[in-house]
Amino acid sequence: MFKRLLAILAGLVIGGAVLAAGAAAIAIIITYPRLPSLDVLTDYRPKIPLRVYSADGQLLGEFGEERRSFARIHEVPQLMKQALLAAEDERFYQHSGVDYVGVMRAAVGNLVSGHARSGASTITMQVAKNFFLSSEKTFTRKFNEALLAFKIEHTLSKDQILELYFNQIYLGQRAYGFSAAAQAYFGKPITDLSVAEMAMLAGLPKAPSAYNPIVNPERAHLRQQYVLRRMRELNFITQDQYDAAVKEPLHLASASVDSNQPALYVAEMVRQAMYERYKDAAYTEGYKVYTTLDSHHQQWAYDALRAGLIDFDRKQGYRAPESYIDLASAEGEDQTEVLDDALSEIRDSGDMQAAIVLSASQSEVRAYLRGGKVAVIKGPGLEFARRALNPRLAADKQIRRGAVIRVRANDKGYWEIVQMPDVEGAFVSMDPRTGAIKSLVGGFDFNRRSFNHVTQAWRQPGSTFKPFIYSSGIERGITPSTMFNDAPLTVPGAPGSPSWEPKNDDGKFAGLISLRRALTQSKNLVSVRLLMAVGTDYAQQYIQRFGFSPKQHPAYLTMALGAGAATPLQMAEGYSVFSNGGYRIKGYFIDRIEDQSGHVLAKTQPAVAGQNATQAIDPRNAFIMTSMLKDVVRYGTAAKAMSLGRMDLAGKTGTTSDWKDAWFVGFNPNLVAATWVGYDQPRSLGRYGYGGTAALPVWMNYMANALKGVPEVELPVPAGIVVKPGAGQRGGDEYYYEEFQKTNPELKIDNHGTIPGSNASDAAAEDPATKDPNAPAAKDAVENVKELLF
Repeated sequence: MFKRLLAILAGLVIGGAVLAAGAAAIAIIITYPRLPSLDVLTDYRPKIPLRVYSADGQLLGEFGEERRSFARIHEVPQLMKQALLAAEDERFYQHSGVDYVGVMRAAVGNLVSGHARSGASTITMQVAKNFFLSSEKTFTRKFNEALLAFKIEHTLSKDQILELYFNQIYLGQRAYGFSAAAQAYFGKPITDLSVAEMAMLAGLPKAPSAYNPIVNPERAHLRQQYVLRRMRELNFITQDQYDAAVKEPLHLASASVDSNQPALYVAEMVRQAMYERYKDAAYTEGYKVYTTLDSHHQQWAYDALRAGLIDFDRKQGYRAPESYIDLASAEGEDQTEVLDDALSEIRDSGDMQAAIVLSASQSEVRAYLRGGKVAVIKGPGLEFARRALNPRLAADKQIRRGAVIRVRANDKGYWEIVQMPDVEGAFVSMDPRTGAIKSLVGGFDFNRRSFNHVTQAWRQPGSTFKPFIYSSGIERGITPSTMFNDAPLTVPGAPGSPSWEPKNDDGKFAGLISLRRALTQSKNLVSVRLLMAVGTDYAQQYIQRFGFSPKQHPAYLTMALGAGAATPLQMAEGYSVFSNGGYRIKGYFIDRIEDQSGHVLAKTQPAVAGQNATQAIDPRNAFIMTSMLKDVVRYGTAAKAMSLGRMDLAGKTGTTSDWKDAWFVGFNPNLVAATWVGYDQPRSLGRYGYGGTAALPVWMNYMANALKGVPEVELPVPAGIVVKPGAGQRGGDEYYYEEFQKTNPELKIDNHGTIPGSNASDAAAEDPATKDPNAPAAKDAVENVKELLF
């Protein structure tokens, strides 16, 4: 009887299995032909973002909805692949799409736990789901997933499948694929990851949000430890590797600080240029743009400008906290959430971190940082902001509970209170022979203000414009030894308007002075008289050789003092003409554009000095002007730059009326750089707002790094120049055109600045400021010049 029951039961089981198999076969026969085509896999074209690189291959920025970086499977480190297999599918290379051993293991585990804990999805099944199916948890979706896995395995090799998975899977932080995730989480390429870092990434596919090491570091750590144990159990790593990986502290890329911030202004310039050329395809086709920037020069420029602006701002004193947060209702467990929410709206700026004050006294401030860290500031860290700790100060000026402040970890090992500077600045350097931009920083912080002061800020150049006027004088036969009268000068104004009486910055007059010495000491009255001698119309035409527009520099006497408008980039280009021997070059920042396969789509062919560039001024003129600008650095307003210990530096400081703009533009034969400092809404920089005190230190900081170990360059004297030893400033050599060797001591330049009997007299007579004072042009000249003191 018992045997008969067993036989009947066995028959039922077999019959049920046959029926199930038949039903499954029918389902497969019906469903399989309806499965989607695998063209999307065989012709895989992911949306790759636009990437911007430095000339030396450093990533400067990327633009696109998704962070992606396609990697061929043979380029992936073996340990990264093994970490992935240990975490997701250890039998990947053995099964045919569905791992039956894994299914049984998952079924037993789910039965024991009483609920579904594992779905036993293989890597191939995950590829099927990611490309073709939704994430709904239904039998139909799972059945289709299995069938698609079989179809994929029949069509593609194992390495092809793994490559698709490796590049397509979403891993949090907008990163798709492991190469992009390596940059997002660790700020480096996947080939540079440690075993611990690989294990951290390999643990993400299971639940990217839950195991995100930036958002959930504790859960991410537990998942990482699991992956490392599996790697050890499968003998993918040795015991020593395992022990080292378990103990290794992870250094994550900050979620709040953009690691590419030093080059964000240039990256944005590239983005705009690429969108103009390729429209929306610029963000999806994987274009790679290689700029002319040197990543080292860019970092030096970024650090130098920020340090200079912070130093200048500190001299003005601490203003007040940035804002205040109401913490009255934030107590106990809720406080951390309130604080983190508030800080999520505020970006850090480099090493200047946003913080919320928890308590404040004259001796100690405790401030909450994002991520739960508390900075304790005391002693020297309070000195800069000590005035704001006075309880009798107005409530909106006090550092008190709830105040939003900035703190920084000082190099000496303590926290200090700092502040974001109000003042702005710009810095750009380039190769004067080609115009290739080596560094460009358009402001203090791109995330605070994306306005690019290097290319968009039209400001008065002040005395940095004088060399172009001096150059026009040299071309008209005036020599560096020509004596000008540094004496009071009066230009009549229109009826009812005061006369213009330009002044030197120090209010003093030197009497007869050589042109060379006048430039060294930045004598305004000599510059005006020189322009009157040359003629404003001629000078306006002449400055176009350096790339300046006549519309921005009207033909008035004020042009002698830099009352027009120019950008820092234009100033760097203009000084490049002196540096490279007289050739006109144009600054450029894109070297080449490549597609995602590395094929060059476009490449810049710059005009090169001495080859195909236009000869803008006589090489002799460039040489003489360079020698005069060297004296500015050796003996004049930029003498602090001699602390760099080089004799091949030249340049000019500039400060405009009421100290609204501070400049320094300087160079050697291989590198030219321009610095500007000022407020976006022009106002006085105050007593520290000179070119030599606000702008020059930034330039020096950069050049100290950029020229370190670079041999000095001594320029050869061009043909057609006569050298007179000892005739220059402080016993130095003096240089003359062969056809203009007289120092012209007999010239008497009158109060109107004309040279009687010279070919400059007629040109000077045409100057609007010397005509009928009732003429509109003369009135404009007077009004313009009143705005400029230096």
